[in-house]
Amino acid sequence: MSIAKRGRLFHLRRRVPRRYRRIEPRETVWISLHTDSETIARSKADRAWSQMIEAWEARLAGNSEDAEARYEAARDLARARGFRYLDAGAVAKLPVEEVVERVEAIPAPAKQPDAIEAAALLGTVPEPRITVTKALELYWGLAKEKTLGKSEDQLRRWEAPRKKAIKNFVAVVGNKEIANITRDDMLDFRQHWLDRIEAGEVTANSANKDLIHLGDVLKTVTTMKRLGLSLPLGELSFKEGEKQTRPPFSEDWIRTRLLAPGTLDGLNGQARALLLGMINTGYRPSEGAALTAETIRLDCDVPHISIEPEGRQLKSHYARRVIPLTGVSLEAFKQYPQGFPRYRNRATLSAVVNKFLRANGLLETPRHSMYSLRHAFEDRMLAAGIDDRIRRDLFGHRLDRERYGKGASLEHVAELVARIAF
Repeated sequence: MSIAKRGRLFHLRRRVPRRYRRIEPRETVWISLHTDSETIARSKADRAWSQMIEAWEARLAGNSEDAEARYEAARDLARARGFRYLDAGAVAKLPVEEVVERVEAIPAPAKQPDAIEAAALLGTVPEPRITVTKALELYWGLAKEKTLGKSEDQLRRWEAPRKKAIKNFVAVVGNKEIANITRDDMLDFRQHWLDRIEAGEVTANSANKDLIHLGDVLKTVTTMKRLGLSLPLGELSFKEGEKQTRPPFSEDWIRTRLLAPGTLDGLNGQARALLLGMINTGYRPSEGAALTAETIRLDCDVPHISIEPEGRQLKSHYARRVIPLTGVSLEAFKQYPQGFPRYRNRATLSAVVNKFLRANGLLETPRHSMYSLRHAFEDRMLAAGIDDRIRRDLFGHRLDRERYGKGASLEHVAELVARIAF
């Protein structure tokens, strides 16, 4: 940093970086530090240079053809110059001295006011009109808190239905500005789904999910961008049919078919271990796949696994729990104490296992799947009379009453589970 006195005050002198040459005609800039103390000047120099960089970056963005980028650049540039961006109508209503202050802050090299700076300080950059597809682009940043802690695979699965909902809406209604979406547009979109439901192509549940995700995107952008719009999104959902749940595997099927010697040999080792691990733990497939050397704890009095938000987001805070390892599940984890890198943070485990079970006649009915092992574990605990709180704690489910005390010890839970373990 080159600091020198010009007149009574210290200034920062620096060459203009090459990146900004096309929007800054000067080769060297002098920036007043507004002090006659060299010590204070040096403490302020870094901040002054950062503000200069911010202003240049905003001016670069102001040359963009993207209306959203130009508008954001104008707001950033006004802020860098010490003003709040106001549209021209609001600027005109300011006291005269404040308007004059804005005008005097506009750089005028060769006595010609800079057009980008003038637009930012006098509010002549029009606020962009946000289309449906633009709303989706904005949504990812505005809904950032919803993705905190999600793994790459979780993020992909979270984004996919929202992208699909916007794509479907645009295909039916068009890429309209969200301010111009009418009730008729929404009813047309609903009719599109009704036609597909009646044709047997989709269920009411699927249609409702699309409507929910579309509404989430539009309402989030409207709220966070403070657009003040009243979106016509109410009373559009369909009456849903009875939710289909996976049936549990029977104890006899698990014992005589899934655990028959050699039955699972054709399945790759990590997938086989995760399937066997699920039999006596009831974890969700994604929870098992995410386990690591730190969360697989075999060298202790009660071997167990710990379901934690390690590199991923849990389904709810109830999902954080410890589960004892017993029987075939314990033996399976002894083979993979470091975890399952082949399936960690990937959505392929269930598909691989279900394909193998289906191809080898190991599904008790066509509606069964790997997830049926979770239901089977619940049924076995219920039949054994295991307390509801313990069952919910093992499954990571919410308890329908206040949770008092610490709950059952790991040793006690391990004893109970050992009685029903294969």
